[in-house]
Amino acid sequence: MLALSVMLFSTGAMAQKWCYVDTQYILDNIPEYKSAQQQLDQLSISWQKEVETKYAFIDKLYKDFQAEQILLTDEMKRKRENEIVAKEKEAKEFQKSKFGYEGELFKKKQELVKPIQDKIYNAIKKMATEQSYAAIFDKSSDLIMLYANPKFDKSDDILNAMGYKAAEKGGDSGAGKPGSGSSGGGGSTPVKENPAGGSNSDIKPK
Repeated sequence: MLALSVMLFSTGAMAQKWCYVDTQYILDNIPEYKSAQQQLDQLSISWQKEVETKYAFIDKLYKDFQAEQILLTDEMKRKRENEIVAKEKEAKEFQKSKFGYEGELFKKKQELVKPIQDKIYNAIKKMATEQSYAAIFDKSSDLIMLYANPKFDKSDDILNAMGYKAAEKGGDSGAGKPGSGSSGGGGSTPVKENPAGGSNSDIKPK
């Protein structure tokens, strides 16, 4: 029964036409993406410095309080403690507003990067429809593909379709790229979206 199931699966797979792309490779060869990443990095560094400055000030307040509290009245102690707590809350809120989920960095990334990701997705969908691919896999996603013949890598085709020049490759560059393919026909399947925290190539429909 198991042998029959494998045979049927193999027969069905051979009847389909499929390929793979490397969306991170595609992004890395788009100048607008590199520019967007530089802007995001600059913002991140700038905001991180502000966060560190705030916490350094809080640390100084606490150390000063520890050194002087023996000389303070109870009312003065409460006032100093409240000041430290308020500064800590302010620092945490600032950090969350910049780096938290749907914070300013997240929104800026959506503004700068998502239009590029949408453009790649549309180019992939167009190729899948016009060339009758049943599925197009993404090498840079969490999908595990142990081996692929480089001739089924359509990343450069997507770059060319979008009007970008592919990177120069050595004669050996395709070896070991995950993915596979076979001849046949079928419909189109969108590229799998990466989970949060994965690579930046979370290409998905608009």
